[in-house]
Amino acid sequence: MTHKILLTAGGTGGHLFPAQALASELLRRGYVVELATDERADKYGAQFPARKTHIIASETVRGRSPIALAHTAWNLLKGTIQARRVIRALRPAAVVGFGGYPTFPPMLAARMAGVPSILHEANGVMGRANRMLAKGVTAIATSSPLDGLDAALQAKVTETGNPVRDAVIAAAGRPYAAPLADGPFNLLVFGGSQGARVFSDLVPPAFEFVPQDVKDRIRIVQQCRPEDLSRVEAAYKALGVKAELGSFFQDLAERISAAHLVVCRSGASTVSELAVLGRPSILVPLPGALDQDQAANAKVLEKAGGAWPIRQVDLHPERIAKELIRFAHAPDMLRAAAAAAADVAKPDAVKRLADLVERVAGLAGEQKGDGA
Repeated sequence: MTHKILLTAGGTGGHLFPAQALASELLRRGYVVELATDERADKYGAQFPARKTHIIASETVRGRSPIALAHTAWNLLKGTIQARRVIRALRPAAVVGFGGYPTFPPMLAARMAGVPSILHEANGVMGRANRMLAKGVTAIATSSPLDGLDAALQAKVTETGNPVRDAVIAAAGRPYAAPLADGPFNLLVFGGSQGARVFSDLVPPAFEFVPQDVKDRIRIVQQCRPEDLSRVEAAYKALGVKAELGSFFQDLAERISAAHLVVCRSGASTVSELAVLGRPSILVPLPGALDQDQAANAKVLEKAGGAWPIRQVDLHPERIAKELIRFAHAPDMLRAAAAAAADVAKPDAVKRLADLVERVAGLAGEQKGDGA
């Protein structure tokens, strides 16, 4: 009998990428994998190796008014009914959730159906949706130690690490080649799967404060939101800076590997990939998040010596220019940070998580297939 595993994740790259990594590993072990997510997965989940993708209704709390709460409750109820139908038809051995409000209906439906479930928390602090679901799951997998969990939840925890995609593993292991004193300096700027406007606003004008000798060395690759591409391109052209721009890079792992320095947000998947690839970074956590999850993620690499976090409120063109000048002349500092980032990597996280799935589902020790 071929056992089935249902994965569920919010429809952004930060949630889908670790789920994608687990799906690939489970396929290699001979399991059938299906995915429950929301409509946003059309962009980021095109390469997801699921036999079938189920679009499940869901909703976050967008207000405290009776109408807003009723709208949220209705969509969650609708999604839970849809998820129960999927679980009844699929009869999965386990359900694995990767966070985001779209995981709420499938994880709740799994609990109602008595299906073993695992909740994966990628961030350094547990998010709101996961906090609501944690008490009802069989096991909790974490990327790093979590503070503030009560004894009952802590007893469910296994620290597996955050799975990274096969493309990241394929690009890993390449030694970091620090920039030469007068050689090219490869700078990669990106803002996560959805982009970050702050980098489009602040990085191009930073080059007004960069001396010509450093400016001539920098080779910049930058992700921008689609609506920002033309103005960022024009800004770089006016400054005489050669830049490769795109709204989404399918080969991001290769580009991180080729970078001497990365400037980016500090989402859980990004931090994990920087560590596995062993590349130094300036991290700008997303401000205003209630859970401050990105700030917690950035601290992991900062504590190890692999990254330099900067609060967005402290980021401005002159500051960016100062950092670029400093690092362009500090190959030893970059080399040390690359090694420090690699030291905290968990490249085997996906295997650890797949092992946990098998244990929770009662499948450990069964004959593995060739994948399908």
